[in-house]
Amino acid sequence: MNIEELNKIAHAMVAPGRGILAMDESHPTCNKRFEKLGIPTTEPMRQAYRDMLVTAPGLSDYVSGAILFDETIRQKTLDGAPFADHLSNLGIIPGIKVDGGAKPLAGSENEKVTHGLDGLAERCAEYYEMGARFSKWRAVITIGEGLPSWACIEANAHALARYARISQEAGLVPIVEPEVLMDGDHSIARCYDVTELTQRVVFYQLKNQGVALEGIVLKPSMVISGSSDSARADVKTVAEQTVRCLQNTVPAAVPGIAFLSGGQTDQEASQHLNAINLSERTRPWALTFSYGRALQQTAMQVWKGDSANVEKAQQALLWRARCNGSAALGKYSDAMEKQAV
Repeated sequence: MNIEELNKIAHAMVAPGRGILAMDESHPTCNKRFEKLGIPTTEPMRQAYRDMLVTAPGLSDYVSGAILFDETIRQKTLDGAPFADHLSNLGIIPGIKVDGGAKPLAGSENEKVTHGLDGLAERCAEYYEMGARFSKWRAVITIGEGLPSWACIEANAHALARYARISQEAGLVPIVEPEVLMDGDHSIARCYDVTELTQRVVFYQLKNQGVALEGIVLKPSMVISGSSDSARADVKTVAEQTVRCLQNTVPAAVPGIAFLSGGQTDQEASQHLNAINLSERTRPWALTFSYGRALQQTAMQVWKGDSANVEKAQQALLWRARCNGSAALGKYSDAMEKQAV
């Protein structure tokens, strides 16, 4: 494990004004989004879509890294360059999703645990040879009546820590993603309690597994009201509670935190990230974005699987990336939304 090299990559992933494009959707997830827009759910169409994303002129101005799926890292751009090589040539660090998805947790009907540790060392070594320099593993925590259970938090935290250590051994910076789902009518106070506990347990397990904190990036959900809460917290409250939670759980050794959007609208994701970066609370880590839908959704809707729409779709992607790049610097404003493509 070369901690200095891991630290260097981690800092580059959270460089000022830049964030991570999450384009690692599995086949079912990607196909589901295609179906809604009438786009054929074929491998060539997924390749064409991903090509549209990564060939957007100026993407590297706002994007420091891109998370790929197993299919994508084995594909090439329409011009014939492996996606990982194309990204590297742009100064965008290629990454790879390595988890096997969230499966039902034995003994808990409504909770899940992420699988994929079997054979992970070999997969990480292969992905490194293919050009990946960071990895990602997502755990999901559900808030509900009597949930989350201690068993769910502990099982997912342990898996995240094992994954992180294995990734570092292979030379990959692990993105550690303990997502507390927005689904439900819970209050922001309930979300805070669950998020704080989850992150405490995750870092306890990371320490137990000997993970070098200088060589990870944390990808948490924000502390936010449930999506169906009748009295959802405002932007400033979300920002203050999120940073407070990080202060209480995340060691200063961690280079950066790249938030997931987790079901927020495009505009909400930018507003919250901006407010977080304007917080007066102490923030020893870089705070940026690792968004999927909040970067891609508008672009996909414009593209619709038609090559004639590529340029306009890329403009939509770049506009959204610019909004979030500005938010990562605390320089976003709602007025930027009026410049939408």
